[in-house]
Amino acid sequence: MKKVFLASVVSLFIVLAIVFYWLRSIAPQYDFTVLMFGNVIMAVLSLVSFFLVTKQMHSKPDAFVRGVYASSFLKLFVCMIAIVTYAMVKKPDVHKPSLFMLFGIYAVYSAVETWLLSRLARETK
Repeated sequence: MKKVFLASVVSLFIVLAIVFYWLRSIAPQYDFTVLMFGNVIMAVLSLVSFFLVTKQMHSKPDAFVRGVYASSFLKLFVCMIAIVTYAMVKKPDVHKPSLFMLFGIYAVYSAVETWLLSRLARETK
């Protein structure tokens, strides 16, 4: 399952990077650097949370739920900090659709991670 999770996160990262490169060519007003930075941060956080959840899952049965909630909260918190930092740095020139894309990145990574971790939890029973 570890290989499946890693392959899924890497595939998701590549697909989103391709979408952002495509978006850069058709809609240059999107902040490509911020979108790619958000993509990298969410991919790294997904990998970190996977290793934390799988390590806890073998110790106690309810650790899976706590781990998923904690990883989702951690990703949301990091996403919020990054968005507020972006908004403060680019104060007059904030591109709001780019901000919504960052929340979309968070949602996609969270959905994929939760789906894969729930599959893992069902397999280990």
